[in-house]
Amino acid sequence: MAAEEFLADPAELAVRLGRPEDDPKLLSALRSATRRFRGQVGHRVHFVEDDVVMLDGNGRESILLPVWPTTAVAEVLLDGQALTEGTDYSWSQAGILRRLGCLRWPDRLRCLQTTYSHGWPEIPEDIQEVVLERAEAGFTIPVGVQSKAVGGQSVTFGAQAASGATEAWMSAVARHKVRTSGDA
Repeated sequence: MAAEEFLADPAELAVRLGRPEDDPKLLSALRSATRRFRGQVGHRVHFVEDDVVMLDGNGRESILLPVWPTTAVAEVLLDGQALTEGTDYSWSQAGILRRLGCLRWPDRLRCLQTTYSHGWPEIPEDIQEVVLERAEAGFTIPVGVQSKAVGGQSVTFGAQAASGATEAWMSAVARHKVRTSGDA
């Protein structure tokens, strides 16, 4: 099983559920929670080396790269012409690409091509926690169930638990989602 297949450790979910970590239903729930998180943030989350993106200029001094943390910027092309780091632009781990020399990025669509590395070599704890919570809910709560009675016991699951849209989930998604030029 590839380490990048999941955004949380199957062994940790296995402990929570009291099941073996190779249980197919457990792995399916974790895979589903991972896919859901990746889909909502719009990227893989794991480290990606030399990703090539086309960006729209915004007429400002700074542009946000879509995914952070940024670990390297290998190349920036402006209208096909290579720019020089330290002279024409600088960048930060937060994913800010700044134009240097009192210049601004052009206010044109698809004028910048950037090759950069980004993402997490180790998944942040906030992501791991919400993915584990979602996987646990997916494993234990039948889809669409709001209330269940067995024998003399009754349990009601809120819509948030069934959908995975807890406050912690929404906060982690908001923090890690792909950023657009309008976010700058």
